[in-house]
Amino acid sequence: MRSGGTAAPDVEATRADAELTDRFDAGVPNLVLLARVRPMPDPPRRSAVDSPAVRAAGQRLTDRLAALPGVLSVRSYWDRATRPDPTLRAHDGTTALVTAKLSGEESEWRHAAARIVPQLDGEQGPFEVSATGPAQVGVEIDRHSKEDLLHAELLAALPMLLVLLAVLGSVAAALLPAFLAVLSVLVTFAGLRVLSLLTPVSVYAVNMATALTLALSVDYSLFVLSRYREEVRSGRDRQAAVQTAVSTAGRTVLYSAATLSVSLSALLLFPQYFLRSFAYAGICVTVVSAAGAVLVLPALLAVLGERVDTWPVRTPGLTRRATARTARPPKEHFWPRLARAVARRPGPVALAVTALLLVLAAPFAHARFGLLDDRSLPPGAAAHRAADQVREQFPAQAPVTVVLPRLGRTTAKELATYAGRVEDLPQVRGVGVSRAAGGAWLTVRSDTEPYSGAGADLVRQVRAVPAPVPHLVGGPAALFVDTSDDLATRLPWALAMIASATLLVLFLFTGSVLLPLKGLVLNLLSLTASFGAMVYVFQEGHLRWLVGDFTVTGYLDTAIPVLVFCIGFGLSMDYEVFLLSRVREQYLGCRDTTAAVADGLQVCGRLITSAAAVLVVVFVAFATSQVALVKLFGIGLALAVALDATVVRGLLVPAVMVLAGRANWWAPAPLRRLHRRVGLHDESTGPRTASRADGPANPRLPPPRDRQAHQKSLPHHLNRKGQDRS
Repeated sequence: MRSGGTAAPDVEATRADAELTDRFDAGVPNLVLLARVRPMPDPPRRSAVDSPAVRAAGQRLTDRLAALPGVLSVRSYWDRATRPDPTLRAHDGTTALVTAKLSGEESEWRHAAARIVPQLDGEQGPFEVSATGPAQVGVEIDRHSKEDLLHAELLAALPMLLVLLAVLGSVAAALLPAFLAVLSVLVTFAGLRVLSLLTPVSVYAVNMATALTLALSVDYSLFVLSRYREEVRSGRDRQAAVQTAVSTAGRTVLYSAATLSVSLSALLLFPQYFLRSFAYAGICVTVVSAAGAVLVLPALLAVLGERVDTWPVRTPGLTRRATARTARPPKEHFWPRLARAVARRPGPVALAVTALLLVLAAPFAHARFGLLDDRSLPPGAAAHRAADQVREQFPAQAPVTVVLPRLGRTTAKELATYAGRVEDLPQVRGVGVSRAAGGAWLTVRSDTEPYSGAGADLVRQVRAVPAPVPHLVGGPAALFVDTSDDLATRLPWALAMIASATLLVLFLFTGSVLLPLKGLVLNLLSLTASFGAMVYVFQEGHLRWLVGDFTVTGYLDTAIPVLVFCIGFGLSMDYEVFLLSRVREQYLGCRDTTAAVADGLQVCGRLITSAAAVLVVVFVAFATSQVALVKLFGIGLALAVALDATVVRGLLVPAVMVLAGRANWWAPAPLRRLHRRVGLHDESTGPRTASRADGPANPRLPPPRDRQAHQKSLPHHLNRKGQDRS
């Protein structure tokens, strides 16, 4: 597994770094040693790093590093061949830098760092040495990710089982989704192992795959198992209940899995292996979880039979056993009351929820983006602490490098003139010129933050300076600019792919033109609200006491919004498809949109929120990670799922559908004919009402004693039976 991959691989900045490495054996260092002189009993008159004894020790440290396998080049304040470079010396004279370029690809130099750093870290003669740089950061991210993965799995297990017990009412039934989750995790890990042999896979994909596998396996199993128990409560025998559950809820699971897979496959349009590995892992997770729900779970239900209700658990509002009957009229539950309230005031409800989501989304208008670095590690991590000292004590680093691969007939005077023009730029603090192998490169020093607007301006200014020969501009700041531009170019195609697939799947599912458009718009609205919360917390640093300690960088990683959008959109469509499947099933029997929405919400509202609770528990468990990127991923998806399953599915979707009335199901004649030929058609067109244990069949209609008062309170577009006048 690899720990980077957020930068675009085939842009000018990466080509510049490749030229430095391949042609000049130079380039941006990926291992940095911070050598601090320990306090001396008799301090020398000159600065500590310049005393003869310290200089000799620094040269020995430099030679030791250069002699180790995997080290391509070394640059040090105590270099024997050149004069001391003041940019490698701290302003207080007690600390200096030794930097190295490690050979090979990322996985190779990360393994090299894991071997090299223990030999040079800690007390080394008069120095206290600490290591940082991309290679060492990758080593520590790998270690923390493994620790966080085990911690999150253990943390999520008990709350997940409690939710399953509350929903399913028996220990045996609750263990079925848990068993499928464990099975799916094992199969997914095997798939990731194979993928890692074929293509680069991000170490973060392991955490995401585990979280998504636990969530989706339980999610899909819960949908099928709940429908099975509903059929049993309605009087069907066990075999028929399994068949009906698979042909209805199982089909819905497959459509949901297809939608999520298409949403994740949009990540393949981006060249960064960080995003592509999430696509590979996510699609594998989705396929395995869906297969478990529609293949393994029905087989287990057929084998277990009545034993699926073994060890019943008493939970409020649930049937004690799948075949239990109640003699008393059931008490009206939350979802019927909510459905009736939304049906009475659909307009104000839709406006209020939309306003709330827009307020939550407002901070996203001020989002700033950067690239992954050491600050993704916990503040106490050794590589993070060392990098903080480098930023504080060595501000004039090189955010930009200029590579001139072939000088040709360019004279030294022309090269010096070009370097002088670059040095005259406002943000530049100095320019170093190096020549080798018929080419040259310029090291542009500046105290500008690479991942900032000022850093982007510096890159554009350097690129605008005329050069005597063709050149490439690289460095961290240039890599950020090029990656951002590449993402902006590919993002519209990814969004178009997701939107097209969503519209197609929902049309095949419903035969409607309006419902797919409604699902697309409402999903975008809920995801934007979660993005606003991510900016408020992680970019601006609010509520750190709630989500755990992390370093506020003032920006979000460029890849995270894309990743959260693709995964969050697919999960939101999960609930959209499930809710619409029940509403459509009701509508085919009664041809009353308002009653169908109310009955559908009653039947699956509690199930959707329960399934969402499992996802939120899993994502919040992973948000306890010490790695800020995993924490951001967990919080972002937990917020997206929580908002979607509550205010969007519980309030906004029913309100919009009630307002639209029969227009929900409209389609032009050619599309209707197309849907009749290729669309999804239920085997049963009758409405599936809730069982007695779940409350009244039509939650919009109260008991008879309250019927007269209810009829007076109906909105103008409903008749006395609560049916849509349209």
